[in-house]
Amino acid sequence: MKKQYVILGLLLVCLQFAQAQFTLDGEFRPRTEYRNGYGNIIPDAADAGFATSTRLRLNTGYTTDSYKIFVSLQDIMVWGENRQLKPEDSNNSFAVFEAWAEINLGKGFSTKLGRQTITYDDERIMGIVDWTQQARDHDAALLKYNKGKFMLDLGLAFNQDFSNPSGFVNTSTAYNTTGFFSYKSMQYLYLKQAWEHFSGSLLLLNTGFQKFETDGVTPDGVNSLQTIGTHLDYKKGDIGIVANAFLQTGDQVKSAYLLGLELSYQVAPKIGLGAGFEITSGNDPTSTKSEAFFPLYGTNHKFNGLMDYFYVGNHANTIGLMDVHVSANFILSETSSLMVKALNFSGEQDLPSGEKSLGTELDLVYSKKFKGYSLALGYSQMFASDGMYELKGVTKAEAADGQNWAWAMLVIKPKFIN
Repeated sequence: MKKQYVILGLLLVCLQFAQAQFTLDGEFRPRTEYRNGYGNIIPDAADAGFATSTRLRLNTGYTTDSYKIFVSLQDIMVWGENRQLKPEDSNNSFAVFEAWAEINLGKGFSTKLGRQTITYDDERIMGIVDWTQQARDHDAALLKYNKGKFMLDLGLAFNQDFSNPSGFVNTSTAYNTTGFFSYKSMQYLYLKQAWEHFSGSLLLLNTGFQKFETDGVTPDGVNSLQTIGTHLDYKKGDIGIVANAFLQTGDQVKSAYLLGLELSYQVAPKIGLGAGFEITSGNDPTSTKSEAFFPLYGTNHKFNGLMDYFYVGNHANTIGLMDVHVSANFILSETSSLMVKALNFSGEQDLPSGEKSLGTELDLVYSKKFKGYSLALGYSQMFASDGMYELKGVTKAEAADGQNWAWAMLVIKPKFIN
């Protein structure tokens, strides 16, 4: 009789796993970088940076007809940052990157709750920022609708940063986390409709940033910023056209804008060409409100050059940017490719000296896939103009002769249970 119960129990467990899907995978991603002008003009007196960092992730998911749960744990390690015999991890880089549940509500509706990545379109305004080892996540609640070629997402977030659970009994909800446009509240609506060769989306995003009274302690509501815009994508045959148009306004910003256009053409099965421009508005010092656009939570490393001179933790509330670029992608073999891109930068408005030209950047990225892993190599060179030295606060006489950046990255993504 006991054997029958055991067999019945095993059958029930097998039935449960048959009706659900459990996945377990990971990522091991070390990257070595030589920084001799990455992100800013490096003075000749300064030494170039050289270091290796590693992203380690463990992802697990469990899916049924009613819901899905996903958890992603990650640690970011810079080689040598901890002593060899260490009592603890001193950099506190271990984190829960994602932890969310998505519940199927039926008829195309679902809700997704918890810590999650939020990414749309080409990630110009909202993206994962996966190039950075830590990447970006949000603590948010989403109501989602998806049917056919139409989708709608409604997102809501309200952030707190007190560490003591007893803080729940207090009436204050002051949010003291600052930097990188950390918001206290967020609400957005995203809609997208796709057709055979064309798709268009609309984003309505409102973010609230904590405001304090003159004492710097007492909360005084929020400064709101609205970002409204569209992403258009056309692809037919060998021709592709992508356009972005966004406007920002709010309590401290008015009439800020971003306009971008990308053209691509597959001239041969293994050669693709691209050209485009992007213009972002800058600040008018005579205005009572800023007119400088900032692409907020986008994957800004993808845009305006891989050396990250603009909008990657920098270039906020300053002159705008005009970026004109051309690129070529070469498929060298079934497993390798080469990307070459040249970008010319100038200010959307003049610098105080009257200079407008900022310089030209050249980016090269080689990618190679192997059995079970991949390797990417990159090199970038900045040819700065006088305006770039002025913008970055380093005189041309003080700057190093060459401003460059090189990197190598290995990616292994094992599938333990799939």
